[in-house]
This record gives sequence, C-alpha cells and structure tokens, in this order.
Amino acid sequence: MRIAITGATGNLGTSCLGAMVAEERIEEIVAIARRATALSLPRVTFVSGDVSKDDPTRWFEGVDAVVHLAWDMKSTRDRKRSWKNNVEGSARVFSAAARAGVRAIVHASSVGVYSPGPRDSLVEESWPRDGVSTSRYSLEKAAVERELDSIQTHFPRLRIVRIRPALVFKREAASGIQRLFLGPFFPRWLLEPGRVPAIPERLTLQCVHSLDVGEAFRRAVVRDVRGAFNLATDPVLDSRALASALGTRTADISPKTIRSLAATAFRLHLSPSEPGWIDLAFGSPLLCSRRAREELLWRPRFDSVETLLELLKGIRDGSGTETPPLAPRSGSRSVLEAHRAA
Repeated sequence: MRIAITGATGNLGTSCLGAMVAEERIEEIVAIARRATALSLPRVTFVSGDVSKDDPTRWFEGVDAVVHLAWDMKSTRDRKRSWKNNVEGSARVFSAAARAGVRAIVHASSVGVYSPGPRDSLVEESWPRDGVSTSRYSLEKAAVERELDSIQTHFPRLRIVRIRPALVFKREAASGIQRLFLGPFFPRWLLEPGRVPAIPERLTLQCVHSLDVGEAFRRAVVRDVRGAFNLATDPVLDSRALASALGTRTADISPKTIRSLAATAFRLHLSPSEPGWIDLAFGSPLLCSRRAREELLWRPRFDSVETLLELLKGIRDGSGTETPPLAPRSGSRSVLEAHRAA
C-alpha cells in the first residue's frame, strides 16, 4: 500500500507518521508539508508543498489512500487567508485525490465540526455539523466537511473516513501549542502543579493523546471502514477533575468574563488565540467514541489526565520535536522515539 499525508510535520502529522511507519502493509509514504524538514524516516519521502497554491494531483499519483491533516492555525487575524488555506485548500486536496483515483480519503476533522451540544452527556457522530457560530476554526471545520460531502456525492465508490478527535495533545507538540494558543508572553511557571489560580466551574473538557489519534488514522487507512469516528479518552475532565489534576480549586467564573478577557488579549496582540476558542470550549458537545472502539478496534493507551499533564509539563519544559511547526526550545525528542516510548 502507498499513502500520502498532507500536513505531515505537525502535531497530528508526526504521530500519524510514527504509526504508519510501524505498519508493515504500508510500503511507501509521501509526506507533504508546506515547510521543508530535516526529519528522516524509513519508507517516507518528504515533499514541500502548499495545498492552497500547488496542484496536489502530482502528489497522489499511484497512491492508494490520502490522509488529509493540513491545517493553517497561524492565519487567525486574516480571515480570507485562513479560509483560502483551510477550506479551499482542503477542497483542492479532496478533488485532486478523487481525480487521481485514490481508493480512500481519511480526513482530520474535529469536535469543532459539531453544533453546540450537551455538557452532561455524550453525542455520537450523527450530531448536527454546523459548528459553533462564533468560532472561526469551528465554522471552517464544518465547511470542509461539506466539501467532503460533495466529493462523496460525486464519487460514491471512494471510501471516505472522517476522524473527529477532541483536543489533541502530546509533549512533543508543547512548543507549537504554546506559540499558537498562549503566545510568547505566557508565564510558563503558571502551569506548575498548584500554581493555576482556579478552574471555572462550568468548564468541561475532553482530550486525546496525539499518538492514540495517529493509531486511529492507521487503522482507518488499513481497515475497510467508512464514515465518521469520534475520538476522546476517559475520564471526561469536568471542573472538579481539572482542579484535582492541577492542584487548585474551582471558582464561579462565567464564560462571558473569560471570553471578554480573551478578546482583549487578542485585540492587544498579547495572545495569538482568537476568543472563539473560549466559545468552543464551553459550547461544543462531549464525544462518544463507541464507534471507533467497535469498528476500528481503537484502544487509547493514554487517559485524559495523563495526556493533559504531559502537555502542561511539555510547555513548562519547552518540549518539541525536529519539525518546523513543533520546533522546541529544549527537551526535543524524535518522532520515532515518541512513538516507541508509547
């Protein structure tokens, strides 16, 4: 089997590469990323390419499956560029893959694709997919799935899989996540145990380890499955669980107050993260992963508490890996080392 992976050097991309390299049925991997990397892996050919500008067709010649992970998280302040890179770029990938005759597309969707939902029960993959209206990331994820719906209509024999994970963390992504969401002025010492002042009482989160998501993608590539798969690990992190894990307390802080602070920080360029992420955190539904467990036989190796704590420690330590999106300040570990350590 020969596969191609877009966005191959990011958080998900490096985890997918580790999982795919370990799969004997995959003989060759074309790894596409916008920026060149010095990373070297067996059976992997790295290609520099931009899905929003370049013709993806040449990347997919002779390919059995395309794994689409590419996503621009940096163009937060430029709506047109963000839409062009993420929505139009994804549409170009899907169309080129279909025209090239690939047998499968496995797309990295997100919990962000879903409309607001309950915070005290889990939703399955049939939940409405209109996104959270005040989150640009969410609306773009929903728009990309509509592009995929169109491809599915025009190419009914094409096997299409949509992986919809909760928040995806790992230590090697810590430096990249800090740059994208916290910014250079964030005091990393604040993430030490007992230093977080308080957790909002209405906050409930789910997360999943990036290496476990990479394993789900591997299974989606080699198994004859179709449709959408939610991915999240136990336990669900409500405010009390978060406070316990972080050695702090809960407090009655309203989402409106948090959003106002986030909007001010974004407007003053103190934070790179648009305030829509706060709406997503408090509004997106909680995911049921039963279908992934039953049809992909997916068994996550990391629980949500250890996944979160691993990320926070990674941010404190300046951890990362040797690719442009994840370049560390210190504490680097290679893609294969991370995969083998799991």
